[in-house]
Amino acid sequence: GYYGYIWSEVLDADTVEWFKENGGLLRTNGNHFRDSLLGRGGSIDSMQMFRNFRGRDSKIEPLLKRRGLL
Repeated sequence: GYYGYIWSEVLDADTVEWFKENGGLLRTNGNHFRDSLLGRGGSIDSMQMFRNFRGRDSKIEPLLKRRGLL
């Protein structure tokens, strides 16, 4: 239940941080996002898809920053 919502917020905040670190909403960034995550559907484990997209495991720090806890 609630854990799933928090986990999705962790991934969301980390994804938003990736876009900020890489120049924002550029076509190349959107293509990378689509090809790494959206275009894969359920064909690959979701955490592996995130690793492929971000180049590392997810981190909680972006969510903590978003909530003003860091």
